[in-house]
Amino acid sequence: MKKLLFQFDTDFHPSVFDTVVGYDGGADHVIGHGGLTPDNIAALVEGTIFTRAPKDKKNTAIFVGGSDMAAGQALFEAVQKHFFPGFQVSVMLDSNGSNTTAAACVAKLGTSGTLLTKKAVVLAGTGPVGQRAAAMLAMEGADVTITSRQLWNAEKACEAMEKRFNVHIHAQAASDFDERAEAIKEANIVIATGATGVELLRPEHWQNNAALEMLADANATPPLGIGGIGVMDKGIDCHGKIVWGAIGFGALKLALHRACIAQLFEDNKHVLDAENIFSLAKKMA
Repeated sequence: MKKLLFQFDTDFHPSVFDTVVGYDGGADHVIGHGGLTPDNIAALVEGTIFTRAPKDKKNTAIFVGGSDMAAGQALFEAVQKHFFPGFQVSVMLDSNGSNTTAAACVAKLGTSGTLLTKKAVVLAGTGPVGQRAAAMLAMEGADVTITSRQLWNAEKACEAMEKRFNVHIHAQAASDFDERAEAIKEANIVIATGATGVELLRPEHWQNNAALEMLADANATPPLGIGGIGVMDKGIDCHGKIVWGAIGFGALKLALHRACIAQLFEDNKHVLDAENIFSLAKKMA
């Protein structure tokens, strides 16, 4: 029986990246639907849960994606509300690659040193990857701060993660190089999760910072988010700090994404979100 992965995307066009990884993860067919909201998915979900016998439902799965984490989370929860005993399929949330990217990044940092009690700063951390990375760091016992150009935006992200994960995260405004350098002055860990092609720190802002132990940059497009870090850097020592570039931990991200897709087809009851995706990442790291 064919393994069918239904890609439920909150954006108008379903992600090509997610489609490719869906196939690489073991799906025989990936069927994408875009522009989905909690209000228009009922018939689609019913199509996945009513069409196959109980023993065959494991061969149908749903992947929730899109660029907006809040919209993805709402869609993910709405999908599950249509399930009932005997009629459900496995489902995964990874809006903008947030869960798999953040999990891979934090898991790799965890192989480079302890995260417990460390001061961590997620620069430009209000996007999907930054929010999930901040939450995962906090779950590991780090003291985490999210920065944004606007304080209210950072506060909104912190509130969302605190509500979702029951962790406390600080908010700080940092709108230019000097303010971001000040924000990381006492940090032990820095993760940059800003927009593609936007430099957040220059080399002189971090290379002589004695407090810093580890840095990771999620941006793979020049100019990189942290100047002086290479996109291929894979846990190397640079100016006395351990650094990870986007491609450096990206291999784990892709392997993790594929492994999660494969797991969806093991039975029809998997619900994959940040916690269990992060748990798998730590095992794979």
